[in-house]
Formats: sequence, structure tokens, C-alpha cells
Amino acid sequence: MKEITPKEVERLVNPNIIDVRETDEVAAGHIPGSVNIPLGLLEFRLHELDKTKEYIIVCRSGARSGRATEFLSSHGFHATNMVGGMMNWEGNVQ
Repeated sequence: MKEITPKEVERLVNPNIIDVRETDEVAAGHIPGSVNIPLGLLEFRLHELDKTKEYIIVCRSGARSGRATEFLSSHGFHATNMVGGMMNWEGNVQ
């Protein structure tokens, strides 16, 4: 599984970030520009994603995003897990 640190994500220009936390968790603070697709809904929303794009997957601590990254990769998507999740994110939040 590909992984990236929160600091590396901060340096990217316009990354495609998918936040797989639940809606209430995201409402408490999320990375600007991220798209919320809760892990439990990911398999039903694959049609919204583009297999030509690179996605960075985020959750609270990195566990759910790890599962989501493996799931997306197994379905032909380019996905990278942000290690440590939002607990290690020091950048801006909305």
C-alpha cells in the first residue's frame, strides 16, 4: 500500500483528497477541498471517482483510510493512504 505523510500532503498542489470518516467527524473539521465519502459508502460511490486521478485517502488515525486505500487499489484506482490521519494533520482545516 502506498503511503504519504501529512507534511507531504500539505506540500501538494490541489491534491484529490477523499475523507472516509463519518459525516459528523468531517463536520468537526476537515482538510479544505477534501471530498467526504464515508468508508461504509465507498463501494457504492465508486462511480464518482476517476481511475486516471491520484487520490489521497484520509481518516482520523489512518486505519480506515488504510482499508479504503487497499479497497480502491484492488479496484484499479490510484490511492495513497495518509499515515496518522487527521490526528497528525497540522495544516488548515475547515
